[in-house]
Amino acid sequence: MLYRFKSKAGADIVMLGESGDAVLRLMGREPAPQGILEAADLPGLLQRLEAGVAQDEAHFQQAVDAAQAAGEPVPRRQGVSLRQRAWPLHELMERSQRAGEDVVWGV
Repeated sequence: MLYRFKSKAGADIVMLGESGDAVLRLMGREPAPQGILEAADLPGLLQRLEAGVAQDEAHFQQAVDAAQAAGEPVPRRQGVSLRQRAWPLHELMERSQRAGEDVVWGV
């Protein structure tokens, strides 16, 4: 499944299903073929998204620190990080918040 997040405040954001599911779960939403992030809810949703990304980065840093402490090779991120995947939607949500517009998908 593909997610196409839309808002009158910016360009559409397309995400593959797995990435879209992960980002929605970070914000406390259940993945669904259709949905809406209401403008009034965007400040809280942005905070949850930012906290989830920060937690992902902290877990990776712990793995790096543990490897260094053990004298092992430092792990590398495989593929694209959660921060990189979430950033376009984060930007659309911020623009939508400033414009007072909802973000929708599947409609």
